Amino acid sequence: MKTLIHKIAGGLTKFTHYLVSFGPFGLLAIAFLDSVMIPMPGGVDAVLLLLSASRPSWMLVYVAAATIGSTVGCVVLYYISLRAGHRALARFSESKQKRVKNLIDRYDVLSVLVASLLPPPFPFKLFVVSAGVFRLNLVRFTVAVAAGRTFRYLLEGYLAARYGDHAKEILGRYYPAIGVGLALLIIIVFVARNLLKRSQAPEPISEVES
Repeated sequence: MKTLIHKIAGGLTKFTHYLVSFGPFGLLAIAFLDSVMIPMPGGVDAVLLLLSASRPSWMLVYVAAATIGSTVGCVVLYYISLRAGHRALARFSESKQKRVKNLIDRYDVLSVLVASLLPPPFPFKLFVVSAGVFRLNLVRFTVAVAAGRTFRYLLEGYLAARYGDHAKEILGRYYPAIGVGLALLIIIVFVARNLLKRSQAPEPISEVES
């Protein structure tokens, strides 16, 4: 069994290297496959850093490719989970399922936006699968994934284009704090907006008996 796993991992590694040779098109394919739960060695972030550092003038092209590939892959996984229903959640522990469901029930698609910003090992795919299982609005789900991925990949691409090989070290040191900080800011804005809506809601007019 271990031998088979090593062979599969080795095959995926070679396939990843092969795709990287196609530049932005290869990155798009890697992002798509990774988003539909086919683990790509190194991951999208590492490939984006590598390509953006080696060719800074193409950074925005690489960011667009990674964002499109990841977003389309997430939509495909959403549909797969929608069709599979609760069976799609079987690979995740019950405690994680319950935690994510509570977040989705409370914050709706906003929870997907926040999850798309946070770096591994945050369980982003669990949010995507849950979004399909619990039938979140597809348009808002897609916009949330695209927005979160765009911010994340733009930051990574910019750092790689500017700092080259040191970008990975900078991200490892500062991005978790940036991601969490941005996530908290989004939640605060969401809560403040809801409180403002409630305060501005007209009070029900009670009929006065004559």
